[in-house]
Amino acid sequence: MAVLHGYKNTLRYQMGLATVVFFLMLLSGWLSTTLLNFFPALEPIMRYVGAGYILYLAFGILKASYTFTEKDVKPLGFVHGLMLQILNPKLIVYAFTLFSAFLAPITKNIALLVLVSVLLAVTSFCATSVWALFGVAIKTYLHNPRLKAIINIILALLLVYTALTLIGVL
Repeated sequence: MAVLHGYKNTLRYQMGLATVVFFLMLLSGWLSTTLLNFFPALEPIMRYVGAGYILYLAFGILKASYTFTEKDVKPLGFVHGLMLQILNPKLIVYAFTLFSAFLAPITKNIALLVLVSVLLAVTSFCATSVWALFGVAIKTYLHNPRLKAIINIILALLLVYTALTLIGVL
């Protein structure tokens, strides 16, 4: 989005993303420990589903094209960011894995759970901000079809690496 609309015009969208991260982390912290205590076999399944979705995203990036001629298209706002994250399976897999594998001990203390959820939402906002700034920085290079293909390949390979790491292959 920042490639098309600039960093400033993506801030509301990023706030929507971070808001859902907060609420999803809070919910996941509460649910994941309970759920995985009853169904421990669910964790590897979630990893493979998450890895499959990340590979799907990698394929999408390989096919991605950018048009810079659509000046009348408005940037997505806060509600769009909310909806994207609510429907984002990799965030759900991330949240449940994070709390079940690494942060399970803090889920019993509501103050710690809220604090960690806030910190994760702030981290999410910072990460999407860096991503948006990266988009603004590479925008001029995306007009070159060869460079655009190279950037898409690099980004797709990074996603493939993430998926393979998630399932323990790397």
